Amino acid sequence: MQKATFQTPFSLSQQWLADAESSEVNDPTAMSLATANAEGLPSLRMVLLKGCDERGFVFFTNFESRKGIDLLENPNAALLFHWKSLRRQLRVEGRVEVVTDEEADGYFASRPRASRIGAWASRQSRVMEGRFEFEAEIARYTAKFGAGDIPRPDFWSGFRLVPKYFEFWRDRKFRLHERKTYTLNNQGQGWDIEEIYP
Repeated sequence: MQKATFQTPFSLSQQWLADAESSEVNDPTAMSLATANAEGLPSLRMVLLKGCDERGFVFFTNFESRKGIDLLENPNAALLFHWKSLRRQLRVEGRVEVVTDEEADGYFASRPRASRIGAWASRQSRVMEGRFEFEAEIARYTAKFGAGDIPRPDFWSGFRLVPKYFEFWRDRKFRLHERKTYTLNNQGQGWDIEEIYP
């Protein structure tokens, strides 16, 4: 076992994300998000990464959606990026925290107007009678806000996954893949690096 001395798992993640930006045809920031509810029932879906730095990985959602409820009840989660063009994948595990109101407001304001309307109109993850019901809500909020500002709904914000574990996987011939892990040490101030069998 050796200590990380030169490249942090965050800088390596950012490097791999930059590589994906130049090689993946669609959604290089798409990631699988695994959550579990208070009873431990797992759930998995695709979301888009909206920020990655030394503090963690940020994504945004409706807090009343299934994933939002799961994360508020049980703040443990895992991410998986799979970049087919690069033959790489990145796994990240840790705890989530809610982003600041300033971060959420800033990102919400950067979204296209139709997406901001949609955030108000969608009762995410809940049953609807038909598409017409959703379209009626879109029309209602479009009329409500007119040409004015569209504020961020109280039920819409973001989470930051603060990593405790990374696994960087590279495809190799004959399924002799390369797997390198970074695990936050017991003091929470450094990373233990290991290579594991494929």
